[in-house]
Amino acid sequence: MPEQNKPFVVTDRRKFTVDGEPRPDADPSPEKEKRQPAPVETDNTASSAGPVRAAAPKTSPGAPAESRPTPPSHEEPHDDIPPGPTAEQSEQSRLAYEMTADRLDTAIRAANPGMEHPPAMSFEQLVQSVYMTTIMQLGGATPEGQKPQVDILGARQSVDMLGILAEKTKGNLTPDESRLLDSALFEVRMAFLEITQALARSAAAKAPGPAGPGGIGGIGGPSIVR
Repeated sequence: MPEQNKPFVVTDRRKFTVDGEPRPDADPSPEKEKRQPAPVETDNTASSAGPVRAAAPKTSPGAPAESRPTPPSHEEPHDDIPPGPTAEQSEQSRLAYEMTADRLDTAIRAANPGMEHPPAMSFEQLVQSVYMTTIMQLGGATPEGQKPQVDILGARQSVDMLGILAEKTKGNLTPDESRLLDSALFEVRMAFLEITQALARSAAAKAPGPAGPGGIGGIGGPSIVR
């Protein structure tokens, strides 16, 4: 049959008749509702080509603090710090250390009859230990007649160590402990200044040209340990 002679068919898709009765030949499947996409709120001040921003929740000025949005925290966790030991682990390590130290002391006294038990470590001994280390680094233990060997960087760290010790223990020391720490810190600082000035004069005396006033020259002057 030619295409122009095809019959024109009209399909009645109404579900109800004129009287309101359901038609028997109606399609029982419900029509699908066409849903429109929900409108997206955009920032009117932004450029039309810019990214879409979500609208911020609105809160009344009198709203309680719990209902207000909390700004995100920008603090990053310190991943480089390992987790500390538990209280049980700390106690076990302390007991094991004390038992090992006692066995070591017993073995040393057995090998050296008449040797007294070493004194227990105290805050005074800690300060004196750092103090003596600093003096040795500044060349204070050099035998007479020899050229002092100075570890100026190590001495600086030791001086700073005493300074940190004084800062962190402030208000937690007895009067005697505080006086001992202040005296040790004062002496090592003054010794550090004296040695650095002597090194500067020695370097100026070795430089080309006339030596400056008070130059001590390269003979007998302290030298820096490399």
